Amino acid sequence: MRTAATVAMALPEGSMLFEAASAFEVFGTDHSDLAGSWYSFTVCGTDGTRVGDWLRAETSHGMEALATAQTVIVPAWRDVELGPPGELIDALRAAHAAGARIVSLCTGAFVLAAAGLLDGRRATTHWAHADRLAERHPRVRVDAGVLFTDEGSVLTSAGKAAGMDLCLHIVRTDHGATVANALARLLVTQPHRDGGQAQFIPAPVAHGRDHPLADLLPWVLARLDSPLTVEDLARQAGMSSRNLSRHFHAVTGTAPLRWLLGQRVRLAQELLESSDESVERIAARTGMGTSATLRRHFARVTGLPPEAYRRTFGAS
Repeated sequence: MRTAATVAMALPEGSMLFEAASAFEVFGTDHSDLAGSWYSFTVCGTDGTRVGDWLRAETSHGMEALATAQTVIVPAWRDVELGPPGELIDALRAAHAAGARIVSLCTGAFVLAAAGLLDGRRATTHWAHADRLAERHPRVRVDAGVLFTDEGSVLTSAGKAAGMDLCLHIVRTDHGATVANALARLLVTQPHRDGGQAQFIPAPVAHGRDHPLADLLPWVLARLDSPLTVEDLARQAGMSSRNLSRHFHAVTGTAPLRWLLGQRVRLAQELLESSDESVERIAARTGMGTSATLRRHFARVTGLPPEAYRRTFGAS
Protein backbone atom coordinates (compact mmCIF):
# COMPACT_ATOMS: atom_id res chain seq x y z
CA MET A 1 0.00 0.00 0.00
CA ARG A 2 1.35 3.41 -0.98
CA THR A 3 1.34 6.19 1.62
CA ALA A 4 2.71 9.72 1.54
CA ALA A 5 5.37 8.86 4.13
CA THR A 6 7.00 5.77 2.61
CA VAL A 7 10.58 6.01 1.38
CA ALA A 8 12.50 3.08 -0.12
CA MET A 9 16.21 3.12 -0.89
CA ALA A 10 17.49 0.88 -3.65
CA LEU A 11 20.77 -0.66 -2.56
CA PRO A 12 22.28 -2.77 -5.35
CA GLU A 13 25.78 -4.19 -5.15
CA GLY A 14 28.25 -1.37 -5.73
CA SER A 15 26.31 1.47 -4.09
CA MET A 16 28.39 4.18 -2.44
CA LEU A 17 28.39 4.49 1.34
CA PHE A 18 28.37 8.29 1.79
CA GLU A 19 25.21 8.94 -0.22
CA ALA A 20 23.39 5.90 1.19
CA ALA A 21 24.23 7.02 4.74
CA SER A 22 23.03 10.57 4.01
CA ALA A 23 19.66 9.31 2.82
CA PHE A 24 19.35 7.00 5.82
CA GLU A 25 20.20 9.83 8.23
CA VAL A 26 17.44 12.03 6.81
CA PHE A 27 14.68 9.53 6.01
CA GLY A 28 15.58 6.41 7.99
CA THR A 29 16.20 8.04 11.37
CA ASP A 30 13.12 8.83 13.46
CA HIS A 31 12.69 12.60 13.50
CA SER A 32 9.02 12.51 14.50
CA ASP A 33 9.81 14.99 17.29
CA LEU A 34 10.19 17.58 14.53
CA ALA A 35 7.13 16.79 12.44
CA GLY A 36 4.73 14.67 14.49
CA SER A 37 5.24 11.75 12.14
CA TRP A 38 8.20 10.83 9.98
CA TYR A 39 8.96 8.68 6.99
CA SER A 40 8.66 4.91 6.95
CA PHE A 41 12.00 3.80 5.54
CA THR A 42 12.82 0.57 3.72
CA VAL A 43 16.08 -0.70 2.23
CA CYS A 44 15.61 -2.81 -0.89
CA GLY A 45 18.16 -5.16 -2.40
CA THR A 46 19.95 -8.46 -1.81
CA ASP A 47 20.77 -9.19 1.81
CA GLY A 48 24.50 -8.86 2.42
CA THR A 49 25.05 -6.54 -0.54
CA ARG A 50 28.34 -4.63 -0.49
CA VAL A 51 28.15 -0.88 0.15
CA GLY A 52 31.37 1.04 -0.35
CA ASP A 53 34.57 -0.98 -0.07
CA TRP A 54 33.94 -2.98 3.08
CA LEU A 55 30.41 -2.69 4.49
CA ARG A 56 27.78 -5.40 4.05
CA ALA A 57 24.18 -4.25 4.43
CA GLU A 58 21.12 -6.05 5.73
CA THR A 59 18.09 -5.52 3.50
CA SER A 60 14.55 -6.42 4.43
CA HIS A 61 12.95 -6.35 0.96
CA GLY A 62 13.81 -7.14 -2.62
CA MET A 63 13.86 -4.57 -5.41
CA GLU A 64 10.21 -5.29 -6.23
CA ALA A 65 9.22 -3.45 -3.04
CA LEU A 66 10.29 -0.14 -4.63
CA ALA A 67 6.95 -0.05 -6.46
CA THR A 68 5.04 0.36 -3.17
CA ALA A 69 6.96 3.45 -1.99
CA GLN A 70 5.98 7.08 -2.45
CA THR A 71 9.64 8.10 -2.77
CA VAL A 72 12.49 5.97 -4.11
CA ILE A 73 16.13 6.91 -3.42
CA VAL A 74 18.97 5.69 -5.64
CA PRO A 75 22.36 6.47 -4.05
CA ALA A 76 25.59 6.94 -5.97
CA TRP A 77 26.53 4.21 -8.45
CA ARG A 78 30.14 3.08 -8.00
CA ASP A 79 31.14 2.49 -11.63
CA VAL A 80 29.45 4.74 -14.18
CA GLU A 81 30.78 2.54 -17.00
CA LEU A 82 28.94 -0.47 -15.61
CA GLY A 83 25.26 -0.91 -16.40
CA PRO A 84 22.92 -1.38 -13.41
CA PRO A 85 21.22 -4.76 -12.88
CA GLY A 86 18.06 -5.45 -14.85
CA GLU A 87 15.96 -6.10 -11.75
CA LEU A 88 16.77 -2.58 -10.51
CA ILE A 89 15.87 -1.03 -13.87
CA ASP A 90 12.56 -2.91 -13.95
CA ALA A 91 11.77 -1.95 -10.35
CA LEU A 92 12.46 1.75 -10.97
CA ARG A 93 10.28 1.79 -14.06
CA ALA A 94 7.48 0.07 -12.14
CA ALA A 95 7.80 2.51 -9.23
CA HIS A 96 7.72 5.52 -11.53
CA ALA A 97 4.74 4.15 -13.44
CA ALA A 98 2.96 3.67 -10.11
CA GLY A 99 3.46 7.37 -9.28
CA ALA A 100 6.55 7.29 -7.08
CA ARG A 101 8.92 10.23 -6.76
CA ILE A 102 12.32 8.96 -7.98
CA VAL A 103 15.46 10.54 -6.51
CA SER A 104 19.09 9.97 -7.47
CA LEU A 105 22.10 11.11 -5.48
CA CYS A 106 25.36 11.88 -7.27
CA THR A 107 26.11 9.22 -9.91
CA GLY A 108 22.81 7.50 -9.18
CA ALA A 109 21.68 9.62 -12.14
CA PHE A 110 23.34 7.05 -14.42
CA VAL A 111 20.95 4.42 -13.05
CA LEU A 112 17.92 6.63 -13.67
CA ALA A 113 19.18 7.44 -17.16
CA ALA A 114 19.64 3.73 -17.93
CA ALA A 115 16.00 3.20 -16.91
CA GLY A 116 14.92 5.95 -19.32
CA LEU A 117 13.52 8.08 -16.49
CA LEU A 118 15.66 11.11 -17.38
CA ASP A 119 14.81 11.23 -21.09
CA GLY A 120 13.69 14.74 -21.98
CA ARG A 121 14.32 15.93 -18.44
CA ARG A 122 16.89 18.26 -16.90
CA ALA A 123 19.23 16.36 -14.60
CA THR A 124 22.57 16.69 -12.87
CA THR A 125 25.26 14.49 -11.40
CA HIS A 126 28.77 14.92 -10.01
CA TRP A 127 30.51 17.52 -12.18
CA ALA A 128 33.37 15.10 -12.94
CA HIS A 129 30.93 12.68 -14.62
CA ALA A 130 28.49 15.13 -16.23
CA ASP A 131 30.08 14.99 -19.69
CA ARG A 132 29.98 11.21 -19.64
CA LEU A 133 26.30 11.21 -18.67
CA ALA A 134 25.50 13.56 -21.56
CA GLU A 135 27.55 11.47 -23.97
CA ARG A 136 25.95 8.16 -23.05
CA HIS A 137 22.42 9.51 -22.72
CA PRO A 138 21.93 12.31 -25.29
CA ARG A 139 18.18 12.57 -24.54
CA VAL A 140 18.98 13.80 -21.02
CA ARG A 141 19.40 17.57 -20.57
CA VAL A 142 22.46 17.42 -18.34
CA ASP A 143 23.13 20.54 -16.24
CA ALA A 144 26.51 20.29 -14.53
CA GLY A 145 26.23 23.77 -13.01
CA VAL A 146 23.65 23.13 -10.29
CA LEU A 147 23.47 21.35 -6.94
CA PHE A 148 20.25 19.51 -7.70
CA THR A 149 17.28 19.46 -10.05
CA ASP A 150 13.61 18.99 -9.23
CA GLU A 151 11.50 17.92 -12.20
CA GLY A 152 8.53 17.00 -10.04
CA SER A 153 8.46 13.22 -10.22
CA VAL A 154 12.21 12.85 -10.85
CA LEU A 155 14.93 14.61 -8.84
CA THR A 156 18.72 14.42 -9.18
CA SER A 157 21.64 15.78 -7.19
CA ALA A 158 25.28 16.59 -7.83
CA GLY A 159 28.08 14.93 -5.87
CA LYS A 160 28.46 14.12 -2.19
CA ALA A 161 27.22 17.03 -0.01
CA ALA A 162 24.72 18.09 -2.69
CA GLY A 163 22.89 14.85 -1.97
CA MET A 164 22.16 16.15 1.53
CA ASP A 165 20.95 19.41 -0.01
CA LEU A 166 18.47 17.46 -2.11
CA CYS A 167 17.33 15.34 0.85
CA LEU A 168 16.65 18.49 2.87
CA HIS A 169 14.85 19.99 -0.14
CA ILE A 170 12.53 16.97 -0.13
CA VAL A 171 11.88 17.40 3.60
CA ARG A 172 11.18 21.08 3.00
CA THR A 173 8.73 20.18 0.22
CA ASP A 174 6.96 17.59 2.37
CA HIS A 175 7.06 19.21 5.82
CA GLY A 176 7.88 22.89 5.32
CA ALA A 177 10.83 25.16 6.00
CA THR A 178 10.62 25.11 9.80
CA VAL A 179 10.98 21.33 9.99
CA ALA A 180 13.73 21.25 7.35
CA ASN A 181 15.67 24.00 9.13
CA ALA A 182 15.35 22.21 12.49
CA LEU A 183 16.62 18.98 10.91
CA ALA A 184 19.55 20.84 9.33
CA ARG A 185 20.49 22.20 12.75
CA LEU A 186 20.48 18.66 14.17
CA LEU A 187 22.71 17.52 11.31
CA VAL A 188 24.93 20.60 11.71
CA THR A 189 24.61 21.49 8.05
CA GLN A 190 23.34 24.47 6.08
CA PRO A 191 19.53 24.62 6.23
CA HIS A 192 19.14 25.48 2.57
CA ARG A 193 21.26 25.83 -0.54
CA ASP A 194 19.39 26.78 -3.67
CA GLY A 195 19.32 23.95 -6.20
CA GLY A 196 20.39 26.39 -8.90
CA GLN A 197 23.55 27.28 -7.03
CA ALA A 198 26.80 26.28 -8.71
CA GLN A 199 28.03 22.86 -7.55
CA PHE A 200 31.67 23.75 -8.05
CA ILE A 201 32.64 26.91 -6.18
CA PRO A 202 36.10 28.21 -7.22
CA ALA A 203 37.19 29.09 -3.68
CA PRO A 204 36.30 27.04 -0.61
CA VAL A 205 33.35 28.39 1.37
CA ALA A 206 34.98 29.85 4.45
CA HIS A 207 33.36 29.69 7.85
CA GLY A 208 33.25 32.07 10.78
CA ARG A 209 34.90 35.40 10.05
CA ASP A 210 37.44 34.11 7.55
CA HIS A 211 35.79 35.36 4.35
CA PRO A 212 35.12 38.86 2.97
CA LEU A 213 31.33 38.66 3.45
CA ALA A 214 31.47 37.53 7.10
CA ASP A 215 30.15 40.87 8.38
CA LEU A 216 27.88 41.62 5.43
CA LEU A 217 25.66 38.53 5.42
CA PRO A 218 24.41 38.92 9.03
CA TRP A 219 23.89 42.64 8.35
CA VAL A 220 21.67 41.80 5.37
CA LEU A 221 19.70 39.13 7.25
CA ALA A 222 18.88 41.67 9.96
CA ARG A 223 17.48 44.05 7.31
CA LEU A 224 15.38 41.87 5.05
CA ASP A 225 12.48 44.29 5.49
CA SER A 226 14.50 47.03 3.76
CA PRO A 227 14.61 47.58 -0.04
CA LEU A 228 18.28 46.66 -0.41
CA THR A 229 20.15 46.95 -3.71
CA VAL A 230 23.49 45.60 -4.89
CA GLU A 231 24.88 49.10 -4.44
CA ASP A 232 23.67 49.13 -0.80
CA LEU A 233 25.40 45.82 -0.13
CA ALA A 234 28.59 46.94 -1.86
CA ARG A 235 28.65 50.18 0.11
CA GLN A 236 28.20 48.30 3.41
CA ALA A 237 30.95 45.85 2.44
CA GLY A 238 33.28 48.67 1.41
CA MET A 239 33.84 47.38 -2.12
CA SER A 240 32.64 47.97 -5.65
CA SER A 241 29.49 46.28 -6.97
CA ARG A 242 31.63 44.25 -9.36
CA ASN A 243 33.92 43.09 -6.58
CA LEU A 244 30.92 42.27 -4.38
CA SER A 245 29.42 40.06 -7.08
CA ARG A 246 32.72 38.25 -7.49
CA HIS A 247 32.94 37.55 -3.74
CA PHE A 248 29.28 36.47 -3.60
CA HIS A 249 29.85 33.89 -6.31
CA ALA A 250 32.98 32.64 -4.51
CA VAL A 251 31.31 32.36 -1.10
CA THR A 252 27.68 31.44 -1.89
CA GLY A 253 27.85 30.22 -5.48
CA THR A 254 25.19 32.67 -6.62
CA ALA A 255 24.55 36.36 -7.35
CA PRO A 256 23.81 38.91 -4.58
CA LEU A 257 20.19 39.64 -5.53
CA ARG A 258 19.38 35.98 -6.11
CA TRP A 259 20.77 35.13 -2.68
CA LEU A 260 18.83 38.04 -1.15
CA LEU A 261 15.58 36.91 -2.76
CA GLY A 262 16.14 33.39 -1.44
CA GLN A 263 16.53 34.74 2.10
CA ARG A 264 13.33 36.78 1.74
CA VAL A 265 11.35 33.78 0.55
CA ARG A 266 12.70 31.57 3.34
CA LEU A 267 11.72 34.17 5.93
CA ALA A 268 8.25 34.32 4.36
CA GLN A 269 8.01 30.52 4.63
CA GLU A 270 8.83 30.62 8.32
CA LEU A 271 6.34 33.43 8.99
CA LEU A 272 3.59 31.64 7.09
CA GLU A 273 4.26 28.48 9.08
CA SER A 274 4.59 30.03 12.53
CA SER A 275 2.34 33.10 12.57
CA ASP A 276 -1.12 34.27 11.51
CA GLU A 277 0.16 37.54 10.03
CA SER A 278 -1.49 38.61 6.78
CA VAL A 279 0.25 38.13 3.45
CA GLU A 280 0.45 41.92 3.17
CA ARG A 281 2.24 42.17 6.53
CA ILE A 282 4.63 39.34 5.62
CA ALA A 283 5.37 41.06 2.31
CA ALA A 284 6.43 44.15 4.28
CA ARG A 285 8.49 42.18 6.81
CA THR A 286 10.38 40.34 4.06
CA GLY A 287 11.11 43.41 1.97
CA MET A 288 8.86 42.29 -0.90
CA GLY A 289 6.87 45.52 -0.71
CA THR A 290 3.48 44.31 -1.89
CA SER A 291 1.49 41.11 -1.54
CA ALA A 292 1.48 40.76 -5.33
CA THR A 293 5.27 40.79 -5.44
CA LEU A 294 5.46 38.27 -2.60
CA ARG A 295 2.95 35.96 -4.30
CA ARG A 296 4.84 36.07 -7.59
CA HIS A 297 8.28 35.30 -6.16
CA PHE A 298 7.01 32.88 -3.52
CA ALA A 299 5.10 30.75 -6.02
CA ARG A 300 8.04 30.71 -8.41
CA VAL A 301 10.46 29.50 -5.72
CA THR A 302 8.23 27.12 -3.74
CA GLY A 303 5.65 26.09 -6.33
CA LEU A 304 2.78 27.21 -4.07
CA PRO A 305 1.05 30.55 -3.47
CA PRO A 306 1.48 31.83 0.12
CA GLU A 307 -2.08 30.98 1.16
CA ALA A 308 -1.79 27.38 -0.02
CA TYR A 309 1.62 27.06 1.65
CA ARG A 310 0.12 28.23 4.96
CA ARG A 311 -2.77 25.77 4.70
CA THR A 312 -0.26 22.96 4.08
CA PHE A 313 2.47 23.79 6.57
CA GLY A 314 0.94 26.24 9.07
CA ALA A 315 1.29 25.36 12.74
CA SER A 316 -2.48 25.17 13.23
